[in-house]
This record gives sequence, structure tokens and C-alpha cells, in this order.
Amino acid sequence: QVQVVESGGGLVQAGGSLRLSCVVSGSIKRINIMGWYRQAPGKQRELVASLTSGGETKYPDSVKGRFWISRANVKNTVTLEMNSLKPEDTAVYYCKANIIVLGSDDFTDFWGQGTQVTVSS
Repeated sequence: QVQVVESGGGLVQAGGSLRLSCVVSGSIKRINIMGWYRQAPGKQRELVASLTSGGETKYPDSVKGRFWISRANVKNTVTLEMNSLKPEDTAVYYCKANIIVLGSDDFTDFWGQGTQVTVSS
């Protein structure tokens, strides 16, 4: 039906950068909002960045000025550029796509499997 696939995680030293990518494919009529979330061990999943179809972005204060979400040139792909990474950014990062699938008029959330980001001190 719909597939959400993340890539680009890995191990980086504090102060370094990583770029994550999220590709959405399948029976898509319309994509509304795409977002990146993260979940560290023992913590709740939290929003990291979101991008609406109109181009509006949203970031929590913890990453504002360091992370940047944008659409890639490849269709239905968004990237998350992460700079000045800190050990507290270590988490599994998930992509979420809010989509209307073909044959439906309702928005539905689809999640990827997640990609690990580890920042060493």
C-alpha cells in the first residue's frame, strides 16, 4: 500500500553532521505533512521536524538552528540535515508521512522502521 523508508543514520562524533532521507512510495493520492521524530531509550517519541505541503516547517527548541528539513529533488522524498550534533541527539529517528491513499478521502499516518543515530562525546 504505502511504504516509508528511512536511510542515512549512523555514528558520528559530537559536533558532526548527518543527513537522513525518507522516501515515501505506493498508492499515494496526496501527501499532507511529512515529519521526523526520534525516540531515545526510556523516553517518549518526540517531534524533531515537520514540513507541510505548503512548505511550512516546525522544529522544537532543542534542535532549532541545528536541524533542517527539506524536500529533495526526488519525488516524495524529504531530508533531515542535522548539524552540530550532541550526544543527547542519540536516538532512533523515524519518518512519518500523513497521506491520503488512492481510493480514500481520509488522511492516514504511515511510519517508517526507523534509523539509528548515535552521537559520541
